[in-house]
Amino acid sequence: MTTRRTILRAGVAATAVPLPAFTFAATWPDKPLTIIVPFPPGGTSDVIARLISGPLGDMLKTTVVVENKTGANGAIGAAAVAQSSNEHTMLLSDMSSLAINAVMEKALPYKPTQLAGATMLAYSPHLLCTHPSVPASNVLEMAELSKKKPINIASSGIGSANHLGAVEIALASGMKFVHVPFRGGSQSIADVAAGNTQLVLNGMLATLPLVQAGRLKLLGISKRTRMALLPDAPTIAEQGIKDFESGTYQGIAIPAAMNKANAEKLAAALIAVIRIPDIRAKLAAAGAEVMTSTPKETSDFLAGEAKRWSGLIQRAGNQLEGNA
Repeated sequence: MTTRRTILRAGVAATAVPLPAFTFAATWPDKPLTIIVPFPPGGTSDVIARLISGPLGDMLKTTVVVENKTGANGAIGAAAVAQSSNEHTMLLSDMSSLAINAVMEKALPYKPTQLAGATMLAYSPHLLCTHPSVPASNVLEMAELSKKKPINIASSGIGSANHLGAVEIALASGMKFVHVPFRGGSQSIADVAAGNTQLVLNGMLATLPLVQAGRLKLLGISKRTRMALLPDAPTIAEQGIKDFESGTYQGIAIPAAMNKANAEKLAAALIAVIRIPDIRAKLAAAGAEVMTSTPKETSDFLAGEAKRWSGLIQRAGNQLEGNA
């Protein structure tokens, strides 16, 4: 069966050969590039954007600016890119959330067809975490605890991949919950670390430092197999949530009307930058893996994500915001 994971693995295989030495024409870019991150500073998309901005600017011989445009589960930032006509603006986002917006939101401030995928960049699993004071050490204990009082689940926004992933876990485990949306993942993990909300499913890149600092307690990881970086951490699937797998799939989207030659040049540079050994090593140390793709593979991934999460949305019905 073809899934979004096999699509991306195929993309990795297809682009795993060494890249040729690129000689970029001087005509483009002829002004600074802007990477719009549709979530607040400190989240996974923001971390990766700031990691690649300097090397990308060096490669393309220009300045690269990172700008956070938050709100509406990333739709505000996505609209800014979709409606841009200056050939120098791109979106770095969790591509799952981008696909979900197209399914959930009937009044998006842009048309999904105004955006095109350039390449995927990296994947990291979600970490399911609670505050250290919460008397639960796994999913089933959290579900049992929720029978006494509903659990407040924080997320990066209504319809985000981590929101829907948490709902899937809650419904499968019988957890009673109330959803508490924020404008981004960094805010949601901070709220759980402060003890205000009790549960969060969020990207590993942004969440692991709080786990390592003892500010969050790790209940499980969203990969199907355990990770060498966290060998003692159980997967969510092995805790009774059969076949569960999710994560943050970071990629680049560009205006669909962008000049094809410029778009190809940008994608080639992005792939070269994300594969720089130092950048790859930094991502790996934080639990992320480089994952690149062609524009078609990126589009196929978005279609697969839309199909997966639209199924959950239909099954959840009126329980997306809670069942308490």
